[in-house]
Amino acid sequence: MVRMNSLADALRCINNAEKRGKRQVLIRPCSKVVIRFLTVMMKHGYIGEFEIVDDHRAGKVVVNLTGRLNKCGVISPRFDIGITDIEKWTTNLLPSRQFGYVVMTTSGGIMDHEEARRKHLGGKILGFFF
Repeated sequence: MVRMNSLADALRCINNAEKRGKRQVLIRPCSKVVIRFLTVMMKHGYIGEFEIVDDHRAGKVVVNLTGRLNKCGVISPRFDIGITDIEKWTTNLLPSRQFGYVVMTTSGGIMDHEEARRKHLGGKILGFFF
C-alpha cells in the first residue's frame, strides 16, 4: 500500500509505542518534515535522542522514548494560521495553556507555536503534541 502521509504514520507509530510502554520505536519512511518535527519534540523534552539510519531507500529513524508524551497527532489538511489565529488553534487542540505545543511550518522553518508567536510568523499547521 502506498503511504500518503509519512508524518502521520510516524506520529501514529510514536503514539502507539508510547501507549505500549516501549523504550524505542522504529519509524520508516523518514522525511525532512518528520525529522524537523522530531527535533521540536526533542527540544522540549517529550522524546529522547533519535538516530537516522540510512538504508539507501527512504531512510529510517530510531527514536528513544522517555514516557513523557501523552498524545501526538497530525492536522490534515494543513490549514493556514495567521498570527491572530494561533491562540484559537491552541485552545482547540491542547488540554491546557501550561503544556503542549502546536507545530507549524512557517517561512522561518518548522517551529512550535510559541516560537512562531515570538518571531511574529504565521504559517501552516502540521500537528501537535502534549
